[in-house]
Amino acid sequence: MNDRGGMFDSGLNGAGNKGQRRVVITGMGAVSAAGVGAQALWQAARDGRSCIAETQFVRPYRGRIRRTAQVHDFVPEDHLDSNVLPMCDPVTQYLLVAADEAMAQAGLSRSERLGSRAAAIIGTGVGGMHTIENGLHLALIEQGRPYPLTVPKLIPSSCPSHISIRYGVMGPSFAVASACSSATQAIGIGAHMIRAGLVDRAIVGGTEDCLTNSSMLAWEALRVLTPDFCRPFSKGRNGMVLGAGAGVFILEAEEVALARGAQPLAELAGYGTSTDAKDHVRPDPQGCATSMTNALLDAGLAPDDIDYINAHGTGTVINDTNESEAVGIVFGDRKPPISSSKPIHGHGLGAGGALELVVTINAVRENIAPPTINFSEADAKCPVDAIPNKARAMPIRVALSNSFAFGGINATLVVRQV
Repeated sequence: MNDRGGMFDSGLNGAGNKGQRRVVITGMGAVSAAGVGAQALWQAARDGRSCIAETQFVRPYRGRIRRTAQVHDFVPEDHLDSNVLPMCDPVTQYLLVAADEAMAQAGLSRSERLGSRAAAIIGTGVGGMHTIENGLHLALIEQGRPYPLTVPKLIPSSCPSHISIRYGVMGPSFAVASACSSATQAIGIGAHMIRAGLVDRAIVGGTEDCLTNSSMLAWEALRVLTPDFCRPFSKGRNGMVLGAGAGVFILEAEEVALARGAQPLAELAGYGTSTDAKDHVRPDPQGCATSMTNALLDAGLAPDDIDYINAHGTGTVINDTNESEAVGIVFGDRKPPISSSKPIHGHGLGAGGALELVVTINAVRENIAPPTINFSEADAKCPVDAIPNKARAMPIRVALSNSFAFGGINATLVVRQV
C-alpha cells in the first residue's frame, strides 16, 4: 500500500522479468527540430534551449497558430542515396537518417545483413502526411495525375519496410499506430520480443511529420495548441506545440550484444501499457497510473526505485492535471523529479516517445535531469516537482518515460543504468 492508498507490491525488485533475457540499448539516433543527431537533441533538452519557431509552409497558410518544432535545414540528399529518395516521405527520410546513426553507434554495418533473428518495429501516428497532402492537392486542386509511388510512400508500413530493406531485417516487421503512444509501444513490443526469444535484435522507434496546412488546421480546431509558449505543469499553461522528427534505437539481448563486444548505453528494463476505455480525448488518471505500474512490475521495480520521470507533459490544462494525479496514485506522497522536454522539441505525436526516450537515456547516462522550461508559477492542480527552467544534477539510476495518447492508449518505458 503506498501513501495515497494505491496497491503496489514493493517486494518485486528484480522479479518482474526473472528468467528472461535482459534487453540493452546499444545505439540510438535522432532527427528533430534540434538538428540531426541524438546528441543535438539531448544538448537542447539539457540546456533548456527551445527549438520552436514559426513554421515554414510549402503553401500559404490561413491558420492562426504558426509556432511548431519543425525540422529545419534538413537536406535529404546529404544523407540518402538518389535511388532511395523517390520512395521516401519526410517521415521515412528522418527515420533512415536516425537509424543510420543508431546502427553506427551500435557498431553494426549495413554490409552485414541482420537476417531472420532481427525485427523492425516502427511507430507512427499517420505515416506519410506530406505525401497525402501533396497528392490530394495535385489530384483535387491541380487536377493532375498522381505520382505513381504515392501509395507505397504514404502508408505507415512504409517505415518498417524501409528499415527492413536497408538493413536486411528478415524477421518480424510492422508499424505500430497508436497516436502519441506509437513509438513507445513499438519500443516496448520490440523489447518483449527479444525477452521472449523470438528475435535477438530489434530496430525500433518512431517517426512523424504532420506539420502540413491541413493537419495544422485540424489541430488548431481541437483548441489544444498554444499561440505562444508550451509550459507543462505550470499555472497559466494554454496548450502544446506540435513537433516533427524521428528517434531510433537498437535493442539487443544482453548476451548477444556482449558477445560481439558492443557497449550498452542503458538497459531497457520495463514496458507497461494500458487502455482507459473511457474517452477519445480526455485521459483518465487511473489508466495512466496503470501504465506506469505495469512498467514497474515488468521491470521488477517498486516506485521508490524511480529517480526521474520524463513526463508526457503536453502543456494542456487537462493532460498535465491528470498526469500529475496519476503520478500521485503510483508514487504516493513522494514526489520524484519529473520534467517534460516537449517545450524543446515539440509534441512529436507518433515519434514523441522515441524523441523523449533519447532524452531519458541521456539523463540516466549523465545523471542530469533536464528542465521543464517556460515554467512560470506552480499550479496547485499539478503537485509535482517539475524541475522548473533549470537542469538538475542528481543521481539517476532508473528513469521512467510516459506516453499517453488519444483514445486512452497509455505506454511507459523504464530505463536503467548499466
